[in-house]
Amino acid sequence: MKLNIFIPFAIMAALISAGCSKLKETPLATLTPGTYFKTEADLDASVAAIYQNMVADAGYAFDYPTYPYFGGDDLTTNPANGKSSQPEWDQLNASPSNGQINSDWQTPWTAIRNANVVTDNYQKIPPSAARNQAVGDALFVRAWSYFILVRTYGPIPIIITAEPATYRPQRDSVAKVYTQIVSDLQAAIGILPPYSGVAQASGRATQNAARTLLAEVYLTMATWPLNQASNYALAAAESDSVILSGQYSLVPDYGQVFTTNENSESVFALHFNVAGGAPNRLFGDCAGDWDEVGMDGNFGWEEFYPELNFFLAATPCTRTNEEFYTQIKLIRPDKVTFDIVPYNSPRCVAALQHPQYRKFRAGLVVGGVATGINETDSTIISMNPSTNKTTDIFRYPMALLCYAEASDMAGGGPTAAGYAALNLVRARAGEAPMAAGLSQIAFRDTVVFERAYEFAAEYGMRWYDIQRLQILPKVVAARSPLEIPIPASSMAALQTKYYSPIPLNEMLVNPTWTQNPGY
Repeated sequence: MKLNIFIPFAIMAALISAGCSKLKETPLATLTPGTYFKTEADLDASVAAIYQNMVADAGYAFDYPTYPYFGGDDLTTNPANGKSSQPEWDQLNASPSNGQINSDWQTPWTAIRNANVVTDNYQKIPPSAARNQAVGDALFVRAWSYFILVRTYGPIPIIITAEPATYRPQRDSVAKVYTQIVSDLQAAIGILPPYSGVAQASGRATQNAARTLLAEVYLTMATWPLNQASNYALAAAESDSVILSGQYSLVPDYGQVFTTNENSESVFALHFNVAGGAPNRLFGDCAGDWDEVGMDGNFGWEEFYPELNFFLAATPCTRTNEEFYTQIKLIRPDKVTFDIVPYNSPRCVAALQHPQYRKFRAGLVVGGVATGINETDSTIISMNPSTNKTTDIFRYPMALLCYAEASDMAGGGPTAAGYAALNLVRARAGEAPMAAGLSQIAFRDTVVFERAYEFAAEYGMRWYDIQRLQILPKVVAARSPLEIPIPASSMAALQTKYYSPIPLNEMLVNPTWTQNPGY
């Protein structure tokens, strides 16, 4: 592999010193595994390095990691925005030399590499709760990163120890990768606290975060490509344990989920800090329409928005109103007042008459003021691309809807508890309870539909459901002719488009690898 799996401790210390953890000054040339891992502070600093990489702009601070998910109907973009990477995936036609593919590949691999430093060296520190937390973080992040990689690229190497840059492993089977993911998460569950307000507030892993992830892993293992139906029961058990913990509840207002940090349904979130040089740029300008200009002169970046028919298929409810932004504000020549027009007005040309995502506009709201796009019903006061809003990777509705689907598919059909879990999410959305009497498959499809809109544009949730249920042909068939056209070659080979191509650079330095089919 091209990856430098072994991270020099001097480099790691330099990374940390730029972040939120401070180390006692030590000459960089003297840092070695033998001299570094002596105290709990050293171990915590190593964990800080893991998260520091993940909240970088090339990591999960922007929309770059979402590009492989643009094959889903919840994401599309303007082909005129100057970024060829997004339209390629939207057309199910990403190339191994795609301009963004190296970053999407490297971010989870760097997290794995940094996690391996912790798992290789933690035993040098005396046993303690702090040591357990650090190792649990490393195992959790490694499992999550492998889960991203195996779903995006299929067979990948399993590397769980620090290796030299010259290491050239073979790609392991998808089944073997999942075995490693489950092993890491089970180990993390055994040592992490079930719930910790301190850990949650600092962006650290908890037992419930690991269980929520493990439930999603089992749910995926029950479907394509492994199709191991016995994992449905395991998914139901893990998600039910999160529900029964009593530690989480749905935020009453769906919109407030995306304007608050550490709210009652946040199971695991990545934390950002504008002042510390780690802003979250997924919110704010990213979700603004190009046609929109604030009174401060800044304009929307229009990085992503929903496909038209995905939006039109949404159930009319309060969640739909809070999720999608359909009234575009066009500033008048006086630079103070605005015309309010619908998203499909002939005056809205930049987004090709698509609505935007409202839930990503405000960012963190502090004292009633949005730190992203600060607006009223009739004006846009300012537009900012950098916020302190956390990105919630795992939210409580994931556990509820995972349990609803898994309990249904594990037995002979939906259960009363499964209906209750589904209807909690529907109630918060402003939807009527789902009536009893659905068949097993009808209930599953109802839950999958609910997941599509509860988690629209949230880091691959929709795309991975399309992938594991093998419904891409159905999704493509429902695509509006107003979307970016999908080439005939991709249309003829949809079954090969569930995986992204391995980056060209990786293929060149690993000549024994075989590129994914279709690329």
